[in-house]
Amino acid sequence: MSGFQFKRVLLKLSGEALIGDAGYGIDPKILDSLAEQIDAVVGNGVEIAIVVGGGNIFRGLAAASSGMDRAQADYMGMLATVMNALALQDALERREVFTRVMSAIEMNTIAEPYIRRRAIRHMEKGRVVIFAAGTGNPYFTTDTTAALRALEIGADCIMKATKVDGVYDADPKTHPDAVKFDELPYIEVLNRGLAVMDSTAISLCMDNDLPIIVFNMDRPGNIARALSGERVGTIVRGGN
Repeated sequence: MSGFQFKRVLLKLSGEALIGDAGYGIDPKILDSLAEQIDAVVGNGVEIAIVVGGGNIFRGLAAASSGMDRAQADYMGMLATVMNALALQDALERREVFTRVMSAIEMNTIAEPYIRRRAIRHMEKGRVVIFAAGTGNPYFTTDTTAALRALEIGADCIMKATKVDGVYDADPKTHPDAVKFDELPYIEVLNRGLAVMDSTAISLCMDNDLPIIVFNMDRPGNIARALSGERVGTIVRGGN
């Protein structure tokens, strides 16, 4: 496995991460860069599953705050994640990376239904599995989906792809003096309200001792470097 420390990982992508310079929707250059990085590690024996958000197309919470029924808005957000999953699948398969999209909401024409044992079997066969449509339930974010699916498939860690190089004590874009953390315990993330993942996701990871690596997805090769044990971002795990 070329020195990789983790055999099976879940990669969490926000929908906003796919926008790039486009301002809205999906930037093909971002997809190509992600596909290249994923291809490099899958080709060396790492099993990868992906949870992708839908905020680049539709945000259920934002629509609900404008008066739309929350459950209805969340279902629409789930459909946006399916669109992103299909786009990512296409980018990967153009690199001849075998891929399966599994949706929590059945839509058999374009995706397989989510079945835990089938997902694990796909990964054992070297296929990248993309989990779409969240948990299939309103009121749950794709952060929570990522934690849940990671635990269900027995992932060794969650890799949270962001636009910055880790977790800071303030937004580094607006606070030049913000301090970056190399490592954080789960409880400090919760107590300080740090923007890693939502509190439900962090609590799930904490209760099951599942580490989270937060890294910058824009730097080519960062996925491989993080899996090799290099400090390319912030790791959240147990500790005092």
